[in-house]
Amino acid sequence: MKCGWVKENVLLYIYNELADDARYELEQHLARCAHCTGELKTARKFHTMLSELPVEEPSPNLVAASRMRLQESLETAEQGRFWHRLIFDPGAWLRQVRFAPALAAAIFIVGFAGGIGTTYKILNGNAGAVSGPVAAPAESSITGIQSISQDPSSNHISIKYNTVSTQEAQGSLNDQHIQQLLLFAARNNYNSGVRMDSVDLLTQEPNSTHVREALIYALRYDSNPGVRLKALDGLGPFVKSDARVRDAVLEDLVHDSNPGARTEALRLLEPVRADSSVRAVLQKLSTSDQNQFIRSQARVMLAQLPEFD
Repeated sequence: MKCGWVKENVLLYIYNELADDARYELEQHLARCAHCTGELKTARKFHTMLSELPVEEPSPNLVAASRMRLQESLETAEQGRFWHRLIFDPGAWLRQVRFAPALAAAIFIVGFAGGIGTTYKILNGNAGAVSGPVAAPAESSITGIQSISQDPSSNHISIKYNTVSTQEAQGSLNDQHIQQLLLFAARNNYNSGVRMDSVDLLTQEPNSTHVREALIYALRYDSNPGVRLKALDGLGPFVKSDARVRDAVLEDLVHDSNPGARTEALRLLEPVRADSSVRAVLQKLSTSDQNQFIRSQARVMLAQLPEFD
């Protein structure tokens, strides 16, 4: 074992993340290498210093936004690197298995279980499809929403979602389980088309507090302008009555990178243009906004307001 490998894995050793054989090999190396022993002491000291610092829990919005960005990055990442290493550089992953016989055993068990599972699915047909009310899985167990569809002639919605395997839930928009899956898809799914379908259905029930919060979240954080426009459509009727909605639409008007979304936000704010916060934003846009249409429309809306002495 070389010193370079020890330096790369010393933190995994401290956090007990090394496989048993690799841990044993590293400890044997440390027993005869003073330089690597010093590296371990330094890393442990740094770890102790970090442990003494207070740890703040991230907000749910930050976690959801980070998860969405990670899934989008994975979706657009270059594919095929694993198979390239498997075919052209088998030594790289064989070296990992050499230090982790438990991993090799796990691979064998997973492969064996996968074969049994496949046979079971073939024999039982559509065992994964669940029709009607089903027990709602914990949100943490859902890995993604695969598709959303609604029967045009009824209120019937079908959602396929992934846990360990793909499952399907069916029911009306009033079904709590269906709503939970739609809310999850609106916040977390990497597929922008599924997010748009979810937000589109949620706009049919904007009176729910949870639904309105999901629409506000989509308006603020979703990277797809089509999804943000759908969220604006659902939030529009509440600009007058809900200050949170009004603030979210104002924020979108100022910061959205899509001219169409900004134009729609401006239209939704027209009935509340006399509001002090809306008036302040309009005054700023009318003088300094880079979009000529937004600038001129802001001036028109301000001209329609009564003058204050």
